[in-house]
Amino acid sequence: MPAVVHPHITIDPNICGGSPRIEGTRITVRTIAIYALHHGQTPEELLTHYPHISLASIYDALSYYYDNREAIDKDIAEHLSAPEIDSRS
Repeated sequence: MPAVVHPHITIDPNICGGSPRIEGTRITVRTIAIYALHHGQTPEELLTHYPHISLASIYDALSYYYDNREAIDKDIAEHLSAPEIDSRS
């Protein structure tokens, strides 16, 4: 079976900590998954937050999430449990 290709998703260890992200942006698959799955926003609604990306890239991010659900869910859990940095100190 051929590998699934995600033309809108890229990984660079020097950008966003190596998290999968939409090509040409700093918008991670994790971010798209959180908005869509945890906050119930549709891909079309996400376009209002990110008008500079395509609907196809949002759907590809969701597709990538479902193809790599365990790893992205782990990334989400780690991201949500990370302590916030207090910039006042």
